[in-house]
This record gives sequence, structure tokens and C-alpha cells, in this order.
Amino acid sequence: MAGFRIGRGRDNNRAPQQPPQQQPYGQQQPPYGRQPYPPAGPPAAPQQQWPQQGAGHGEPEYFDPYGHQGGYPGGHQAGHPGSYANDNPGHTQAFVYGEDPYSQGATYQAGAAAAGPTGPRLPWKELLRGIVVRPGPTFLQMRDYAVWGPALLVTFLYGLLAVFGLDDARKDVINATLAKAVPIVLSAGAAFVICGLVLGAVTHTLARQLGGDGAWQPTVGLSMLVMTLTDAPRLLFAVFLGGDNMFVQVLGWATWLVAGALFTSLVSKSHDLPWPKALGASAIQLVALLSIIKLGTI
Repeated sequence: MAGFRIGRGRDNNRAPQQPPQQQPYGQQQPPYGRQPYPPAGPPAAPQQQWPQQGAGHGEPEYFDPYGHQGGYPGGHQAGHPGSYANDNPGHTQAFVYGEDPYSQGATYQAGAAAAGPTGPRLPWKELLRGIVVRPGPTFLQMRDYAVWGPALLVTFLYGLLAVFGLDDARKDVINATLAKAVPIVLSAGAAFVICGLVLGAVTHTLARQLGGDGAWQPTVGLSMLVMTLTDAPRLLFAVFLGGDNMFVQVLGWATWLVAGALFTSLVSKSHDLPWPKALGASAIQLVALLSIIKLGTI
């Protein structure tokens, strides 16, 4: 049996087996029923991409401490599409310190600096003409401006002439000497100025008590102008006809009603009040004008 070898034979017809291929790292299939393990080693740091002009959703969030200043990544500006100050999904809303983020708009406050004037200051000629011709727009435009110059001057001149519209005062001035008549006339002018200031302050105080928020200087100054301008027609006839004349009395009632309408409009425009409250705030001044000036009972 020489030459006969006992051993494992080889099947030459069988294809050679291929060794198992190694899959790339991180892509190995996990065993059945198990979740894949994360790859070993530290994760790669994500690269932050600056957003481009006009980018939409999916951009990283940025916090701008000033809210409205420029300089956003990609050249964005506040208030434009793509700005990170917009309240859009995926974006951060930025606000200025002290700003109410839930405010839907500021409410107008009469006399407040934030609201600002409704128009330029009127010259004194246009102011006097506006009170007579178009009182509502004039009061609204001058609600934030003091009118001390025209108010004090017109009221003082009115007081000088008012002496001659009152029967007893006119007799005293006519019968007095010049040295005595001048102080009487001047004191009457000063008295009407003080009276106008006090009555205007009372009207302003009542308007504030009723919920108004207008400034006191325009209210007092304009009320003095209304008081004097509305009584000017009655005073003109009273100087020549006397305060007890029937026509003068009727004209006084008519101009008193006009004064009530103008006072109501003035307080309503200056204090943002409805007309019933504005009329109530002017009630004391109207009663005082009726008793002291219109009816000549001083």
C-alpha cells in the first residue's frame, strides 16, 4: 500500500470561500434586536453656517440685545424679512429694555410728550380767528401749546373796556378825575386777568377730576380767550347802551350759550372727554361769567 496517503482530500470542483468583508467603520449592522452603538471617539464639532441674504426658516437663532440695530449676520436689518428680530417660527424676538413686547400700539394721551403736537403753533392772529371761525380744529391743534401772550393781553384789554360796560363802574369812571379814573381802569383790567386765571384753573381741575388728562397751560390760556372773545359783542353794545338795556341782556344770553358751546369743545379737545363731562367741567366758569359779566351784577 505504498504510495497510498490517508488524509483529507480536496474537492477541486468546489469554489473557494470568500473571506467575510469588513464594513466601513460606523456602518456595521447591529445584531438582531439591538440598537447600533455610537461610534467610538469624540463627536465632530458642528460647523456653524452664517445665513445668507433672504434665508428662510431653519436658520440658527441669534440674540440681539438692542433689538433694532443693524449688523445681523448676512446683512439682515431689523424689521425686514429674514431678520432675527421678527416674530417668526425659528427666530428669536428681540426687545429693547423697558419695551412692552405685548403692546399692540400706544394709546394717545392728551398732553403727553409721546403723542406730540397735532400741528404747528398758530400765530396770534390765526389763533384768534380760528377760535371764532373753526374752534374745534383750533383747540385740537393748540392743545399742547401755551398761549399766555395772547391770553393775558386780550384779557387785560377786555378788562379795560369792561368797566364801561357796567353801569355803576362807568358812572364812577366818568365822574372821577383823570388821576382817579386811570387806576380804576387799570385795576379792572388786572382784576379780569386774575379772574380769568382762577376760572380757567377751576375748569382744568374739574376736567382732571372727571378723567381728563390735558395740560393745564393750554386749557387756562384758551379758556381766557374764549371768555373774552365770546363777550366782545355784548360789551360793544353795553358801552353805548348800558348793561341794563334789554337788547344787551338778550345778546348777553346768546353769547353766553355760545361760550358754553366753545368751553365744551375746548375741554373735550384738550382733555379727551365726552361732551357731557366737558360741559360739567365748564359749569362753574359759565355760572361765574353769567353772574359777574353777562348780567352786570358785580
